[in-house]
Amino acid sequence: MKPRKIAASFNYAIEGVLYAVKSQRNMKIHFFIGILVLILAMALNVSRIELLILLLTIGLVICAEMMNTAVEEVVNLFVNDYHPIARNAKNVAAGGVLISSIIAAGVGYIVLFEKLLQFDLRSLRSSFRPIDLTLVAILVVIGLSIIVKSATGSLDYLKGGMPSGHTAIAFSLATAIMFCSSTFVAVLAFVLALLVAHTRVQSKIHSLFEVAVGGLIGILVTVIIFHLRI
Repeated sequence: MKPRKIAASFNYAIEGVLYAVKSQRNMKIHFFIGILVLILAMALNVSRIELLILLLTIGLVICAEMMNTAVEEVVNLFVNDYHPIARNAKNVAAGGVLISSIIAAGVGYIVLFEKLLQFDLRSLRSSFRPIDLTLVAILVVIGLSIIVKSATGSLDYLKGGMPSGHTAIAFSLATAIMFCSSTFVAVLAFVLALLVAHTRVQSKIHSLFEVAVGGLIGILVTVIIFHLRI
């Protein structure tokens, strides 16, 4: 067997995540709750250690759900009729998800509950730092780019396809810099973003239209997030 390229391995991994999200209702719920918790954590100005703990806990739940999905798929592949061992395998995998979810709920309560009681809703718009908004914007841009690539039938999530993810991230960063820096620095940032877009077209990885859509996604998402302070 030939060794896989790193890019191909990442593509297979992304396909696995997308399959789990598309096919499993609980995975959609976990992702939705995880995103809400992270946004709430940044709004409450939790410490870096607390944010790291939340990230690890959310990752634990999502990984447990993906392992549960993998076990179910393998069992269904080899077992067509009812079998107690197959049932036990599925139940144990589901139990792992349950335990990780209970732990996550406990961690969320310990980290967020007291801060949430003291939180003033009127300070929501000023509670996010520019770096927080930038990170949220980049994550949304990456997620949206992957979703669009999947919807348009792209087989490679890291290279080529609609839209250009590199261009989307470059213009998202440039737009964030525009909100945080002087006009001169913002112009330089957009020039660099244009150079990224140019190299994607010049190297024939993307078409001009794919690059344009990527840049538009990066700009619009970042403008909306900075404007609404979400």
